[in-house]
Amino acid sequence: MASTGKEMTPIQMFDDIEVIGLIGPSGTGKSHHAMGVAQEHDCDAIVDDGLLIVGSRIVAGRSAKREETKLAAVRRAVFTSPSHAVEVRGAIAEFRPKRILVLGTSLSMVERIVERLGLPYPCEILDIRDLKSEEEVTEALRHRKQEGKHVIPAPTFEVKKTFSGYLVDPLQIFVRSREEKPAIVERSVVRPTYSYFGNFYIADNVVMHIASEICYEFPEVRKVLRTLVINTSGGANLQVELALAYGVDVFSVMKQVQTKLKEKVEYLTGIYLVSVDVVTRKISLE
Repeated sequence: MASTGKEMTPIQMFDDIEVIGLIGPSGTGKSHHAMGVAQEHDCDAIVDDGLLIVGSRIVAGRSAKREETKLAAVRRAVFTSPSHAVEVRGAIAEFRPKRILVLGTSLSMVERIVERLGLPYPCEILDIRDLKSEEEVTEALRHRKQEGKHVIPAPTFEVKKTFSGYLVDPLQIFVRSREEKPAIVERSVVRPTYSYFGNFYIADNVVMHIASEICYEFPEVRKVLRTLVINTSGGANLQVELALAYGVDVFSVMKQVQTKLKEKVEYLTGIYLVSVDVVTRKISLE
C-alpha cells in the first residue's frame, strides 16, 4: 500500500532527504523486517522507537524499549523530549542520509516523528501487513505477547552499548537488495527485564561472584585474588586479579579468561561490560 495522505507544514531542516514510512500495529514485525525494507527501498538510515540507525550503527537517540511504562515509551518514540529530538537532528545533519525509513504504529505517528525531527513529509507509506503474510504477522504478535520480545534493527554489540542491564540476543536473517546477492544481516532481540520481573537489579557482589566462578573454570587459575565491578552510565568495568599456575603461558591464559568473562557475564546478567581487565598478580608453585 502506498499513500501520502494530507500534507503537513512543519519547519523543515532537511528538505533534500527523502522519507519513507513503515507503519503497522505494535508487535506486527516492523522492526524485525526494517533492515530488509530499508535495503529494498534504498534507505541508508532508519528511525525506530527513538533511535537513529545508520547502516548497522546506532548513532543517536535513546530507545523507547528502555522505558518502564507504555506512555513513556510512546513519548520517547515520537521525540517528545526537546533534547532527544535535538540530538537525533544533529546526527541526521552529521551523517546526511539520502533516504530515511521511519517506523510507526500509524500514519499519524510517522507524521509526528518527521515533524519533530524536521524531516519532510513521507514520499511513500508502506504497511507491514501488505508486505508480509498474515502468518508472519500473527507469529510476530505471538512472540511479542507471550515472550515479551522486541526487535531492534541493529547488531547485538551496538544494542548492548545502550541496553546495559537488559537481555539481548542476536538474530540473523537473510535479506536481498535489488541488485546484490543475499546477505546475512544481524539485528537484536531485546527482552527488557521489567517485562518479566518489574524493576530488576543485580548486585555488584553477585556479578563478582559469577566472575570468580568463571575464572575457576580454567585449571591454570589457582586463585582469584580480587574482583571489582565499577558501574558507569554506559555499562560496567570488570577488574579481576589472578594467581596462575607455574609454567603456564600467562598472556594466553589471561586472554582466554578475559574473553570468557565478557561472554558469560554479559550472557548471564544482561549487563554490558565496557571493559574487562585481567591481571596476574602471582605465580603459584603449588
